[in-house]
Amino acid sequence: MTKYVAAVDQGTTGTRFMIFDHAGKVVASHYEEHHQIYPQPGWVEHDAGEIWDRTRTTIGGALAKGNLRAEHLAAIGVTNQRETTVVWNPKTGEPYYNALVWQDTRTQTLCEKLIADGHAALIRAKTGLPVATYFSATKIRWLLDHTPGLRARAERGEAIFGNMDTWVIWNLTGGKAGGVHLTDYTNASRTMLLNLRTLDWDDELLALFDIPRAMLPQLRPSSDRAIYGYTEPLGAVGGRVPICGDLGDQQAALFGQVGFEPGEAKNTYGTGCFLLLNTGNEIVPSQAGLLTTAASNGDTCFALEGSIAIAGAGVQWLRDNLKMISNAAETEAIAQAVADTGGVYFVPAFNGLFAPHWDMYARGTIVGMTRYTTREHLVRATLEAICYQTREVIDAMAQDSGVPLKTLKVDGGAVKNNFLMQLQADILGARVVRPIVNETTALGAAYAAGLAVGFWQSRDELRQNWGVDRVFEPQWDEARRAAGYAGWKKAVERAKGWLK
Repeated sequence: MTKYVAAVDQGTTGTRFMIFDHAGKVVASHYEEHHQIYPQPGWVEHDAGEIWDRTRTTIGGALAKGNLRAEHLAAIGVTNQRETTVVWNPKTGEPYYNALVWQDTRTQTLCEKLIADGHAALIRAKTGLPVATYFSATKIRWLLDHTPGLRARAERGEAIFGNMDTWVIWNLTGGKAGGVHLTDYTNASRTMLLNLRTLDWDDELLALFDIPRAMLPQLRPSSDRAIYGYTEPLGAVGGRVPICGDLGDQQAALFGQVGFEPGEAKNTYGTGCFLLLNTGNEIVPSQAGLLTTAASNGDTCFALEGSIAIAGAGVQWLRDNLKMISNAAETEAIAQAVADTGGVYFVPAFNGLFAPHWDMYARGTIVGMTRYTTREHLVRATLEAICYQTREVIDAMAQDSGVPLKTLKVDGGAVKNNFLMQLQADILGARVVRPIVNETTALGAAYAAGLAVGFWQSRDELRQNWGVDRVFEPQWDEARRAAGYAGWKKAVERAKGWLK
């Protein structure tokens, strides 16, 4: 009866459940958004209980659309927005506070103190990460310090931590009735608490952040033949399905793009943009502002990553805050209505700048406006910002690796925008390749789970599934490309250090 493999893709703006056949084709899918909570400037929260409710809805919705039941699924994988931090009571299943989202900057003061006290070099050497509000450790510490009674509860074993993969898997496997508390190496490597060399939680870092080790989940491989656990019956889901795949969303996308070999890279266009370069079993320290992170199972594979905080979220801002568009799909036609941005640059540093700058003091900036500037120019500048930020990361990656990029594999919801992809090729001066299945984050999690149960026998089978939908060749001449990039870098300098 088991004909398919599925994945929960728990993202920053919503949750999707996707069901795939053996060829890696989508059989059924269901998506639900959840609320974005902004209590004050720089603070970004999610209701973890709402996310779990949405997860159950997406599972039931996708199965109903495919006229399927649990017995049709060989396994389920989970992929997730990384770094987003939730702490909950394992006896009641209730979070003690809203989840602190990866974009949240409330821990800026703690990060400043860590840097001032000289801990940045130690943290980067152990974890491959710079000290930044982005990662989970300072968020856990903030919750322990600011939630009444939480530290005492944590010491008594009444408070456990997880990124969203851990929260979803714990609930899927029974929650307060015996849910398993675990994470994989890719998610653990985003906490600022995992030692990349020992692949274990680091006692020195736990002491530095004053976080009880008992709060942390068990570490498991990303594709685990031992099986993490089994789903409890969830309405239309029916019976028990093994959960045996878990990767952070960007590592899952690299897996879904079959980027298994050193030197293979991909860029995912979602809420943010994330470019990963497989470095194999070599832990490569970055000298150019990138992150060193676990990839795939983490015990044998690592990657360099360039993280961009605001990509699709900039388009969402045009829609929700400025009411300039009604949906993201409109941006393609609107941006094409003008030949260029009219000299306008938009640096969407709403939560500071991530790679390669790592400036927590930067803020969003629009420069170059005149009376000539129109809505169309601003929409186009928003799309160009995605592409210019990607170029900055790719330049940094070439500096670290010594290998110039010739072809970029792309995925994520925004790659459906043909104009955006052509802009990316033009700004990079490199070929951009879009696969047939662009939701490779969910596909990667499904691959990990399917390999664990033998639904796919080898990675060679997965390579055979990958297919090209369209290739975008660069069309700008070098003079236009260089002039545009020079203007972008000038605009970034305006955005830097705004809060200092």
